[in-house]
Amino acid sequence: MIRMDQVSYSYQKNTPAILNEIDLHESEPVIGAIWGRNGAGKTTLMSLLAGHNRPDRGTVQIMGQNPYNNLSAQGHLCYIQENHPLGRNWTIHDLVAIGSHFHSKWDQQLAKRLIDLFELPSKNKISKYSKGMKTAAQIILGLCSNASVTIMDEPTNGLDAEKRKLFYESLLETYENNPRLMLISTHHIEEVQPLCETLIVVHQGKLLYHHPMDEMRERGILLTGSNRDVEQASQGARIIDTTRIGTTSKVLIDDVYSQEWTTKAKDHGLSIDRASLQDYLVNVTRKQEEVSV
Repeated sequence: MIRMDQVSYSYQKNTPAILNEIDLHESEPVIGAIWGRNGAGKTTLMSLLAGHNRPDRGTVQIMGQNPYNNLSAQGHLCYIQENHPLGRNWTIHDLVAIGSHFHSKWDQQLAKRLIDLFELPSKNKISKYSKGMKTAAQIILGLCSNASVTIMDEPTNGLDAEKRKLFYESLLETYENNPRLMLISTHHIEEVQPLCETLIVVHQGKLLYHHPMDEMRERGILLTGSNRDVEQASQGARIIDTTRIGTTSKVLIDDVYSQEWTTKAKDHGLSIDRASLQDYLVNVTRKQEEVSV
């Protein structure tokens, strides 16, 4: 469905590349999360997939076609940017009309229902909406497009907890009704990860991970106990974070949570927990930066 082979990109000649030799392949419909710290290159990656930019090197394909300057490939795509450009004088009904014109599989019934669920005023211009309402309008455009490849950059930005829950429920519903490739860039990885089958991590212009979400949830082990016992139990392991308070230490280990680690913790009198996915990703990328310096 999407394919990137050895893709590199710089915004200007003779400047450091934003993306370096990216290989990314997804051949089946899935909901995938894209995570990266600010400046990692994830927005650039999405813009290349959407055909907004052309790579300096390598190839990009959407449904077997180059998306750049290609109307045929664009027919399979819907890319919702974080601050998506919408007509200054559009109402929500204008957005729906234009969305149905550009997307042949447009779901009009879902659009009507989401307008009601997100409580969007029909007479007001979208440009006059609150931040959360503008985000909801963008969500409607993305979900109702039914595009084979749907990419949404920070789609919950500005939504309160209730409206984020509505988005997640609507995302799952439309995916179940029409499975397709849906890529969601987010900083709220703990909220999104239960919905996602795969996780893409971009760091310093490289693809750090592209793994099933189930595998990524198992990574990150927290060991807590006396300084001496923690040091002994974690000897030889890849420690990506350490906290010490007096005689007590807590370490975050980059490994898969397993029976072996549970037994080792018990043998050393330590408590053991899984790290949150957010903590694991923040610390493993920070460790990558330390190693590269």
